[in-house]
Amino acid sequence: MRQLSPAEVIKRRGVRRMKAVASGFLLAAVGLYVLARWQEGHGATWAQYLGAAAQAAMVGALADWFAVTALFRHPLGLPIPHTAIIPNRKEALGRSLGDFVGENFLSEQVIRARLRAIGLSARLGGWLADDKHAERVTQEAAGLLRGVLAVLRDDDLQAVLSRTVNRWLNEQPIGPVAGRVLGKFVADDGHRPLIDLLARRAVEWLEQHPDAIERTVTGEAPMWTPRFVDERVARRIHKELVKFAAAVRDEPQHQARAAIDDFLADFARQLASDPVTLAQAERFKQELINHREVQRLVGSSWQAMRSMIVSAAEDEDSELRLRMRDAIAAFGRRLESDDRLRSKVDTWVEGAAVHVVVTYRAEITALITDTVQAWDAQETSRKVEIQVGRDLQFIRINGTVVGALAGLLIYALTRLT
Repeated sequence: MRQLSPAEVIKRRGVRRMKAVASGFLLAAVGLYVLARWQEGHGATWAQYLGAAAQAAMVGALADWFAVTALFRHPLGLPIPHTAIIPNRKEALGRSLGDFVGENFLSEQVIRARLRAIGLSARLGGWLADDKHAERVTQEAAGLLRGVLAVLRDDDLQAVLSRTVNRWLNEQPIGPVAGRVLGKFVADDGHRPLIDLLARRAVEWLEQHPDAIERTVTGEAPMWTPRFVDERVARRIHKELVKFAAAVRDEPQHQARAAIDDFLADFARQLASDPVTLAQAERFKQELINHREVQRLVGSSWQAMRSMIVSAAEDEDSELRLRMRDAIAAFGRRLESDDRLRSKVDTWVEGAAVHVVVTYRAEITALITDTVQAWDAQETSRKVEIQVGRDLQFIRINGTVVGALAGLLIYALTRLT
C-alpha cells in the first residue's frame, strides 16, 4: 500500500476526528437511553419522552453508520450484499466519473460559455500591456528559444535547411523575378550610384596606369610601324579615354549613361518575357545553386544564424529582446482598446479549445477511467474515504439528531392521540 502524502495524512486525521465525534453522538444517545430507562423505573414521566428520543437517535445513528461504512467496506466484516460498494464497483465508478467529466466539463457548450465569461482576451491584453509582464514573457520566450536550440541537432538542421533552400530556389523561376526587380531598380535610378562609382574608378585607374594603354597599343601595332608612332598613338588614345571617362563621371545626361540605362531596361524586359533570356537565366541559376561554395555557404549558414539568435536571446539589451518586449506590450495595449481584435482572439481561442476538447475528449475521459480501474480496490476505497470521509461523518451526526427529534415527535403525537 502506497505511503500517504502529507496532505492526505492531514485529511485522514480530520476523518478520524469526525468519526470520533459521530461515534460520541451515538454513545450519548445510548447513555440517554439508559438514563431514561432508569428514571422510568422511578416513575418520571419525562423519562418516557427522553427514552423515545434516545431510542430513535440510536436507530438513526446505527442506520447512517451502516450506510456510510457500506460505501467503503463490509460493516463488522460481514459480507452483507450491496456493501463495500466502492471497492467492488471501482470499474463502474471510473467509467461513471469519466462520463460525468466528459458530459459536464468537456462539452462544447461548457467550454465556450466558460471562456466567454472569463473574457480571456481583455484580461490578457491588460496583463501584457504592463511593461513588467511584457519583460517576463520576453524572458520566458528567450529561455524557451535557447532550450529549443540547445536540444536540436545542428547536423539535422543544416541538412533540412539545405534541402529547403535548394528546393525553394529550384522551384522559383529566376527570370521574371529578376526582370521585375531590375526594371523597378532602373526606373527608380537605383543603378546611378553604381555608374558613378564605376566612372570614378575608371578615371582613377586610367590616370594611374597610362603604361597599360601603351603596352596594349604597341603590342597590337604592326611590325613595320615606327616605335615613336606607336607611343604617340598610345598617348593619344589614353588621353581620349581619360577624357571620355571623366565626361561620363561628370555629366549626368551623358550619352554613355543613357545607353547604359536603355541596355538595363531592355535587359529587364527580356528577363521577364524573352524565352531565350529566361532559359539562360535558369541555366545560370542552376549553375550557381550547384556550385560547391554556394552549397557550403547554405549548409553552414545555420551555425551563424544559431549563434546570432542565442547571443541575442541571452543579451537583455539586444535588439531582438527589446523589439520582442515592445511588440508584446504593444499587442497587449491593442487588445485592451480594440474590440474587433479582442473578438477575433476570443473566437480563435474558443475554436482552438473546442477543437482540442472535442478531438481528445475520449482520450481525456479514458485517462480518468483507466486510472481509476488501475487502482487497487482497497487503495481506491482508502483514497475516496480520505477525500470525502470527513463530510460523510456529518451524515451520521445528522442521522442521530434527526432520529432523536423524529422519535420524540412521534412519541409525543402518540401520547396526544
